[in-house]
Amino acid sequence: EAGLVSPGLFIPVLEETGLIIEVGKWVMRQALIDLDAWCSAGAEPVRIAVNVSAFQLRQKGFVDDVRKVVEAREDLAGSLEMEITESLLMENIEENIPKLNAIRELGATVAVDDFGTGYSSLSYIAKLPISALKIDRAFIMNLAESPDSVSIVQTIISLAHSLRLNVVAEGVETAEQEKLLSLFRCDEAQGFWFGRPVPADRTLELLRKAV
Repeated sequence: EAGLVSPGLFIPVLEETGLIIEVGKWVMRQALIDLDAWCSAGAEPVRIAVNVSAFQLRQKGFVDDVRKVVEAREDLAGSLEMEITESLLMENIEENIPKLNAIRELGATVAVDDFGTGYSSLSYIAKLPISALKIDRAFIMNLAESPDSVSIVQTIISLAHSLRLNVVAEGVETAEQEKLLSLFRCDEAQGFWFGRPVPADRTLELLRKAV
């Protein structure tokens, strides 16, 4: 009756009811099922990212949930990336590091999402078994107008590269933002400038064009 519902509305309900655990496992499974279908249809293997909620990461069985999904599709494990927000990682860092190590050992990778909005200790960032930092879109939105945003973005890119991490800009919506990020040597960018969200079958079309 309501039509499409924003994740900002239904994710809190899933967490409140505990259903986020089952939905989270389904999302991981479906991500690899979709990727397998795209590869079978002629697309090249790509990295596919899955967001992890706070409720999921706090569960003792989270790593086991990831293990079951990965073991069912071991050939695609290296394509699965778990995105965890910076603030969530820092919430209980000593417990989270072993979980992230276990996920890496399974073959999946980990990216820190919304980087720059939390309160990271740089000493911990260096210890985390992660492969990428994703710059929060709040800094990208004002990139062309705000010298402060430029300084922050350049600093994050420099930090990521010094730690041998990939760096991704989120929320890129204009040609000027893309041009600046290229000048700053940002590795990757995502946002409406490149494309809007599409269903799985449309994604296959995009992957074929990319090849």
